[in-house]
Order: sequence, then structure tokens, then C-alpha cells
Amino acid sequence: MSNPDNIKSWLAQFRVNFLVLAVLLVLIGVATAYMFPGRGAISVLSIVLLTIGMVSAHASVNLFNEYSDYKTGIDLETLKSPFSGGSGMLPMGKTKPKQVLNAATVTLIISAAIGIYFAVVAHWSILALSIIGGLSIVLYTPFLAKIALGELFAGLSLGSLPVIGSYIALTAAPGQPLSEILPAGVVWLSVAPGILTALLLFINEFPDVEADTKGGRKHLVIIMGRRRAAVLYVLGLAATFLSIIGCIVAGILSWWGLLALLTIPVAMKAGLTALKEYNNTPKLIPALGMNVVTVLATDFLLAFSIFLS
Repeated sequence: MSNPDNIKSWLAQFRVNFLVLAVLLVLIGVATAYMFPGRGAISVLSIVLLTIGMVSAHASVNLFNEYSDYKTGIDLETLKSPFSGGSGMLPMGKTKPKQVLNAATVTLIISAAIGIYFAVVAHWSILALSIIGGLSIVLYTPFLAKIALGELFAGLSLGSLPVIGSYIALTAAPGQPLSEILPAGVVWLSVAPGILTALLLFINEFPDVEADTKGGRKHLVIIMGRRRAAVLYVLGLAATFLSIIGCIVAGILSWWGLLALLTIPVAMKAGLTALKEYNNTPKLIPALGMNVVTVLATDFLLAFSIFLS
């Protein structure tokens, strides 16, 4: 295998096009740190380390998922698309299972090391958040996705908690009382990113229902059925934008927060497509793409509006 092909295979397995989500979550955390200044000094080095840690964590869960889906045979059953079904690199022999498992472990260790660093230099509570994130990464495929908790923990560990953790890492000081390190406004601003990440996983599960069922998974789409799951997806989109509106009304965000609502038309189109084509995978795929745009663009605009606020 030529080197360019090898690089391309690994980029596919890292799902590099989705890793921008991790960067945006840190960006939201940085924005909240400027909105609610704490005792700690915000440094460029800290922001860089947080970004490396979050990207590594996201890459790790992607790689563990690739490894597990290959071992359980799910990869052999899924319909591949740019948004679901896995990369297909392992079934094609482009990489080896042990290599993928090693890469997943290394990226997890990198993320954990950075989490421990901030637990020491910023606040011990980051260690608790890192443990939740690490367990979510390792247990997602073999456990959480089999008891209908995968979406919840994805929303937490790759949504709300990175925003909260980034804020604490940038603003807290060692020994600071737990009651002082996290303003309620930061928690409320982390709600929308958490729901969006959960929805990113949720709608991507629609095409893989049959394959996931054979592989032993029992996520929400399997339990609810595609039709009711499509309704829940639309309700999740509505909850996302209502939480942002709530932050504006409560004065947490200024009117600049309306910028984060600019993605509503794309979200509406994705939702309507899901309601209509939930059982027709080829026609549903565009909704998956529109959902990715909704998630990434809303996260970016939310961070931008927080900075402006």
C-alpha cells in the first residue's frame, strides 16, 4: 500500500471531517471563559492543549467504534455513506484491527494526560469530567450503545462537558471552592451543544438499524422505531433552538445570540426530510448532511455570539 493511500485510510478511520466538532466545543468553552472571567488567566497554550485533548478524545471514540464494529460484524452489514456506516477501511483490509485498537488507545492516553494536567494546574473537578469522558469513550460501543444510553453520553462527553471542562480549565484555580468555579450561565450555554451532538449520533443511526440490531446494539432508534425516532429528532432540534432563545431571554446571551438561530431553515429541512423519509435510507442521506451542517454551524455561531455578547 502506498503512503498516500495509507494516510487516506487513517484519515477516514479518524473521521477527520467530524473532528472539527471537538474544536468548536473548545471554542464555545473559550468564549464562555471571556464572558464569565474567573481566577485563572486564559493562555494560548491552555487553549491549544484543550484543543489537542478534545480532538484526541473524539478521534479515540471514532477508532474504538471502528474496531468494535469490525469485530462484531456490523461493518460488513452497513450501507456506507459520508455520514454513517463506518469508514469501511478494516473490511477492505486497508488497516489491521490491532493497529486501529492501538491508535484508539494512544489517542485516549493523550486526552487523559491533558485532562490530568488541567486537573493539577486548574481544578481537580476536571479529573471527574475526564473520567466520565474516558469511560464514555471506552464503554460506548460494548455497553452504552446496547442499553440505549449511547446518545445521552455522546451528548455529554462530546457536547456539554467539553464546554464546561474548557471553561473550568481556563478560569479556575487550584483549591478554589467547587461552588465558585461554574456559573449557571455556562451550564445553560452548554445545553445546545450537548443536544446537537446527541442528535448528530441519533440521526446517523437511522441507516444502520438492521446492521446494529444484528451486532447486538440496542440504541434509541432500534427501540423506538424509525418513525417515532424521527419525531424525537425534530423535538430535539426544537429543544436546541429553544435553549438558545431561553439564554437570550434570561440575559445570559445578548441579542447577538440570534445569530445562532440562522441555521433554523437548514434544521427544518433536515427535520422534515427525516419525518418524510425515515424509512428510505437513500432519500434520508441528505438529511444526515443537513444535520451535520446544522450542528457545526450552530456551534460556531453560538461561540461567535458569545464572544460578541
